[in-house]
Amino acid sequence: MAGDESTPSQSRVKGAALGLPGDGPGSIAPFGTRVVAFLVDALVAAVVAALAVQGLPRNWSLLTFGVITVVSLVLVGRTPGHALLGLQLAHPRQGERVAVWRAVVRTALLMVLVPALIVDGDGRGLHDRLTQTAVIRRV
Repeated sequence: MAGDESTPSQSRVKGAALGLPGDGPGSIAPFGTRVVAFLVDALVAAVVAALAVQGLPRNWSLLTFGVITVVSLVLVGRTPGHALLGLQLAHPRQGERVAVWRAVVRTALLMVLVPALIVDGDGRGLHDRLTQTAVIRRV
């Protein structure tokens, strides 16, 4: 089998069970790219919180992160980090907006962080699996 370039029958294309392509636009976003998008969103939230509550001793960035994430997912289907890295949150029914409840539940689980680190065979975090969403490549 040396030199055989065909895909082994035991390997599974991430997102295939969801009807998504294995690569390119519409495919599941790689884990590392999603982590970078999360870090961008966390940084944006920290900056917004710092500007909004100057002088207050509490850390408001987690609340700011939640609000920015929910609002941006509901309005445009992606967070600032997603937009910067060419990602999009895919809805279970193509062409529909993400429902508020999906955005709230997904964001709450993401804020706990652990569900996002538990990934299924399609490469989706537990927060995406529970809300029937997936982060996909736009480009």
